[in-house]
This record gives sequence, structure tokens and C-alpha cells, in this order.
Amino acid sequence: MNQKYFWYSILFVAFSCSPKATVVKEESQEEKRQELLTIDGEEIYPEEFLYLLSKNREFQENDKKLSPEELEENFNLFVNYKLKVKEAEKIGLDTLEDFRKEFDMFKQDLIKPYLIQNSLQEGELQKAYNRMNETIKASHILLQFPANASREDSVAVLRMALKLKADAEQGADFNQLAFEHSDDPSAKDNGGSLGYFTSLQMVHQFEDAAYSLDIGEISDPVLTNFGYHIIKLEDRKPNPGEIRVSHILVRSQQGDPVSEERALRKVGDIYAELQKPESLWEEVCEMYSEDLGSKNSGGKLPWIGLGSVIPEFERAAFGLSEIGEISSPVKTPYGYHIIRLEERKPIASFEEMEPQIKSRILRDSRSSLIQSQVTAMQKSRYSFAENENIIDEVRTIVDADLRNAREKIEAANLSDSLLFHTNLDSKSVADFMEFLQTERIQTRPGSVNDFSSSYDKFVEVSLNKTEEKDLAENNEEYKMLLQEYRDGILLFSLMNEKVWQKALQDEDGQLQFYEDNKDKYQWKDRVEAIIVNMGVEEYTNSVRRFLTGKVYKKDLADRLENTFLLDNPLAFTMDENSFEIESHPILSKADLSKNFQELKINNKTTFVIIGQRIPKGNKEFDETRGKVIQDYQEFLDKQMVASLRESYQVQINEDEKKKIYDRVVAD
Repeated sequence: MNQKYFWYSILFVAFSCSPKATVVKEESQEEKRQELLTIDGEEIYPEEFLYLLSKNREFQENDKKLSPEELEENFNLFVNYKLKVKEAEKIGLDTLEDFRKEFDMFKQDLIKPYLIQNSLQEGELQKAYNRMNETIKASHILLQFPANASREDSVAVLRMALKLKADAEQGADFNQLAFEHSDDPSAKDNGGSLGYFTSLQMVHQFEDAAYSLDIGEISDPVLTNFGYHIIKLEDRKPNPGEIRVSHILVRSQQGDPVSEERALRKVGDIYAELQKPESLWEEVCEMYSEDLGSKNSGGKLPWIGLGSVIPEFERAAFGLSEIGEISSPVKTPYGYHIIRLEERKPIASFEEMEPQIKSRILRDSRSSLIQSQVTAMQKSRYSFAENENIIDEVRTIVDADLRNAREKIEAANLSDSLLFHTNLDSKSVADFMEFLQTERIQTRPGSVNDFSSSYDKFVEVSLNKTEEKDLAENNEEYKMLLQEYRDGILLFSLMNEKVWQKALQDEDGQLQFYEDNKDKYQWKDRVEAIIVNMGVEEYTNSVRRFLTGKVYKKDLADRLENTFLLDNPLAFTMDENSFEIESHPILSKADLSKNFQELKINNKTTFVIIGQRIPKGNKEFDETRGKVIQDYQEFLDKQMVASLRESYQVQINEDEKKKIYDRVVAD
């Protein structure tokens, strides 16, 4: 799903892909809606083009507007995009089961913020933010319920929790109690210690209890979905905010003593190298770090806060106090890290963090606490009204005999009776009974709340669907977003079938395209070479003596590695290949008439061993197959667009296009 939307977004690359956008509404609701273009009679309106065009971009100020050429390019992309969606619909991609399933999943994710955003209470958000300004350190003991626990089992677990609390308050070591009794597997390693955490990092019942404690205080048993917790608060301190660090990583294989020893020795050598006054962090990182994603940018990582990275890394990173300070090697499951502190920043303002807090609360169990508020708001908004007499009759039947309730309701001719209605829809007794069956509502026979709990859930689900219906019909931003994702899935499916997979699988087509475009796949003048970049200058003389008088041979690099790198892995790095001379940063400066030479590049010694010159010429198909496939895909895409432009009748409303021009193009 993510991959599909990724490809969709790069196909439509001229439009910014921010998840937020300003939906452009009509200036007057009374004016007749005018289409921007039609494709075979299907009207497409200006709002959709402006919605995509204005994502993360506003056009109020002249310097943020487009040039005429940019607008025309974006408009042509939009037409091509809608043509592809039209073609996908024509061949039935929108009727496939895979499409429906994926689109339904997208809708479930897309609609959540809209359903809850107007019912989230400011007090809940502010409480979470206020807590975020403080971090607390706590330990806990977890007691879980046995499978299929009875009431007696639950009471026994509670009594055990109360006993452990009493033992701790009478002087027993809390962490030892956690080690001996906690059902949290990590307690065997950490004695129940959770380290420092802040708001929205624990389930809400646990968080509420922990933040209410004084330092040293032990909580009453706290019930969560995991079981009963006894919590001891150990410390409070201001939230340190976020930090930016860079790191050098040396990977090791857990369980492999040889790999572990080599990694430990290598990271120790790197750490020693960094202690030298002349060492530059960026150079050492680029040469030795094994984090390919960060080594070329000085090892810089994204901003991190407490609880956002693995504990070993977090403790070392937040333990650095001075900008530029470097940690000693730190072991994590990934290997060994050397960490440098780059920047610090305090926790952001409430206004900045409000969207993030909302998002996290939506994923947190505390969202159920505000469901009652949501339901109340929905009832008011949609004029919810119940048929109390029918509800009482159904309640009597369900509570008396849930197993046979459906048959008894049918016998009493209640199935078609109205349970409740809103200004958008209504629900009957039959709808409720179907809900009970399909949702498999878990009720406890004999409980007086059998009907009430099931009915409340039915009302909640029904009102949520009512709100979804209302949004799909009346919320312009949601309608646009839904259309965008629907079309995006169709676009990906069409491109995958007609372009990407076709190009990957059509070997004859690849070869023919290569033959037709050989002039695009050319080597420039090349030379075989071994390039040795010295990392530790102390070994320069030894390497120079070894290479002096040598000529390029295929085994020379192996001999060089075996002679030096087995014992001294940081001595140098080495690259052997056939290189294009003109574009190479070292060979373009070298004297290619010499078999062996020594250069100074950025104050570092580089040795170059020159082999055979290779004149420019055609690349073989196997040497450039990846680029051929990429170009072949672009060719098939252009071919498809040209065919669609011929197959479908496209009419453009120039008056509406001119209105968009006046709005978004710089004067």
C-alpha cells in the first residue's frame, strides 16, 4: 500500500505531496458549477486541480506563485493523470476485489482524523502536553491474569498485588520483588525499571497513576489490558526536549565471537583516532562508518526524544552535555556506536505539538474515554431519537434468552420496528440482530447488561457510519482526499500493469529498445585502476614500499589487503575497478602515463596503480540493463499517454483555466 502511493506521488511529482492541503471552495455557492475539462463527457472540476496544485503551497503572495510555464506543465500532468485514471476505470481495475480491499483500508485510515477532530477536548490535549514538560522514572510489577480467568482468579491476582504493595511499603526491595514476581519478561533483566518516560508513551491508566505519585510513593494496583501493575515512582525532572546527534557505526553479528572481536577492535581504533587533535569527525565518519544512510552526511541522525530510540543508544546520547562531545563506544543490537552531540532544543510549544498529540491520542487506548463525548456530539448533530417502547421490548427478550432472541423477536413481529433514527438514516430491530451476529458481540449470559452493552455498541457503530456518510457527502477536504487516494491506487495499478511490470518482464522489448538507442549507452574513456586512500598516515611508508615497482594485476588488491588490513583494518580503504576517467575525482587529476603514483587529496595520501586504458565505446546490454529498463519504462509511459490522448476526447474550459491562471501565476 505504501509503495503504491509512493509511485503515485512521484508520477505526479510536480504537485507537492504534503498530507495537508487547502481545499479551494467556490466563491459563490449559488453560481453554477463550471467544469475545468471533460474527458469523454466526464466533467472534472477546477477544485480538484487546485487541491493538488495547492498542497503545501499558498498563492496569496507573488513570490510563491507559479510561472506560466510551470502552470502549463502541471496542467498537462493533471490531464495525463486523469486520462490514466479514466483508462483504469475503462478496463475495470476499479471493480477488482484487490482494489476494493485496498481502498477500504485507505478510507479507514483517512477518515479517522475527521471523525474525531471536532470532538477531542482541549483539556485532554492540554493535560497530555503539560505532562510532556516533565519526564518521570518508574519501576513496576506486572501481575497478569491466567487464561480464561474466573472472577475468583481476578480477585486472587488483586490480593497478590495488594500483598506485594504492602511488602514494598514495609521495606522490601521493590526491584527484587519485581525480579521475583513480575510477569513482565524484561523484569528479569531490569528489575522492573522502566527508565524515564513522558506522556503518551504508556497506556493511559498506567500514565495517570504514575504521574499522580510522589517520588518514592507506591501506587495501588492499577488495572490495564496487561493485568495489574504496582508502580513505584523514582524520579521526576524537566523534559530535556530533543537532541540531534551524529554517530559512527561498526556493525557486529550477535553470537559470532570473531565478528564481535573484530568490531570491538575496529571501533576502539576509530575512537582512538578521534582523540587526535588533527582528526575531523566528518572525514573519519565517511571513511569508517558502516551506516550507509548517514556516513556521507557526517553521521547525522534525525532529532530524537526520550523513548524514541533503543535504550542503550538513548542513555548514551542524552548523557552527552556539551555540543561536540563524543561518547565512548556504545554497544546496541546493531553493533558499536560512537555518538557526537550536535544540537539541543526544548520541547516545542503546545500550538506546534497539538497535531502530533491529537494523532497519538487517536492511536492511544485513552481514545475510548472520549468516545462517550463523541457519541453525545453525534446524537446532537444528527438529531438522534429512539423508540423507547420498542427498545424495552427487545431488551426484555434479549436479556431473558439471548441464544433464541432472534426467533422470539421474529415471532413477536418486531424485526421491522424502528429502534432509532437520525436525520440521515434509521435502524431497525433486524439491523440490531444482524449486528449482534456479524460482530459477534461478547456478552456474559445472565448479566443484566447483556442488552445494554450490545445496544450501546450498536448505537456507537451506527452513529460513526452516519458521520462517515455525512463527511463523504459534505466535507470538501475529505472528499478531495478520498478522490486523490482512490485515483492514486488506480493509477498505480494501471502503471504497474502497462508500464513497470511490462518493461521488467519484456526481455525482447528491452533488447530491441537497447539496439534502437545504443548511442545513449556509451562508455567514456576508462582505465583499470586500484585506488588506495590512506586512513592512518603511520602506515603510509609501509604501503608505499609495498607498492613501489608494482604494476597493475588482478591479484594485487588481494595481496595488499592480506598484507595490511587483516591486522590494521583502519590503515586504508581501497577501490578496484574500471573507472571513467573524466568524471572520476582522483583519476581525472592523475598522470595516467605512470603505472604508480602518489597524490595528496584533501591533505590525505592516495596511491594510484594504473592498468590498461580502455577506449570509449558501446556499453554491453548486461552492463547497462538497469538503465535500459528505466528508459524503456519511460518510453512505454510516453507511448501510453500519446495513445490515451488519441483515444479519449479531451475538452478544456479555457475560461476556467484562465481563472486558475489569474489566481496562481505571478504577475
